[in-house]
Amino acid sequence: MLNTLAFYFSRAVQQGIPLLFGSTGETLTEKSGNLNLGIPGIMYVGGICGVIGAFFYEQSCGTAAAMNGFLAVAIPLLCCLLGSLVMGLIYCFLTVTLRANQNVTGLALTTFGVGFGNFFGGYLIKMSNSAVASISLSATSGFFRKTLPFASKLGAFGTAFLSYSFLAYVAVVVSLIAGWMLRRSRTGLNLRAVGENPATADAAGISITKYKYLATTIGSMIAGLGGLYYVMDYASGVWSNDAFGDRGWLAIALVIFTIWRPDTGVLASILYGGLYILSINNILPTGGVGAVKELYKMLPYLITIVVLVLSSVRNKRENQPPQSLGIAYFREER
Repeated sequence: MLNTLAFYFSRAVQQGIPLLFGSTGETLTEKSGNLNLGIPGIMYVGGICGVIGAFFYEQSCGTAAAMNGFLAVAIPLLCCLLGSLVMGLIYCFLTVTLRANQNVTGLALTTFGVGFGNFFGGYLIKMSNSAVASISLSATSGFFRKTLPFASKLGAFGTAFLSYSFLAYVAVVVSLIAGWMLRRSRTGLNLRAVGENPATADAAGISITKYKYLATTIGSMIAGLGGLYYVMDYASGVWSNDAFGDRGWLAIALVIFTIWRPDTGVLASILYGGLYILSINNILPTGGVGAVKELYKMLPYLITIVVLVLSSVRNKRENQPPQSLGIAYFREER
């Protein structure tokens, strides 16, 4: 029984890590006042950029034995971060510099990101002469999926807490650091000031443009790692077009569920991951009706709506989104 619970807990963690990366990145972005609905597209671009780097490195080596472990991880990782950074810069240029509508820009980035990923994913599939509509990078995935060698010897404890790849632990550490930074550091105070009242922050000498650019681009790179984790770890290096599902949108919903606290996202992402596997592993009864399974997929969103309603009713300022969220800052109106 204990081993079974540990197994499902580990599955929930694996499902939740991409959401944790995405929600942490989006929380940093939103704390600056930028509402980036392009997170699903950014995660998609992060995933495909990592796949592109891994594909060409594997092709250049020829065999798995000829691959260098450090390069096999570093190349996809850098490609992922670079692609996500470019997406964040595009968003910032449009919304911060040109002051375009943030909602429209974010949705456009999501559409662009999915199209970008599907285009290059299809191109790589043709290059590999794959008989199926997917590409497998099992050699690179093997380096990403390495776990602690003694985890399997510790039974249920090892399965539940020590059986993950390095990116899973990176996600937890980044979220905890982000939570500490927002609450305890001077940089976090300035960032929250920019998101709450940019005019006042500007008058105090805080560079609105710098903080918005930094928060959004760093947040985009963190979110992009969620896409890379999904492909290289959860999917064992297999890229299939449109395989991400609604994970990008779940990451955005997780931001609301955690009430804009990235460190809270560690446990919340596991909860979301657990709810997600309920629908895909047929753990809950469906009565033989396929539509019931689809209803189970709504559970994370329903819980988010409940949290949103409760936080609105309680009306505590610390549980509300930044006051300037989604609103472009015009210095001339200060």
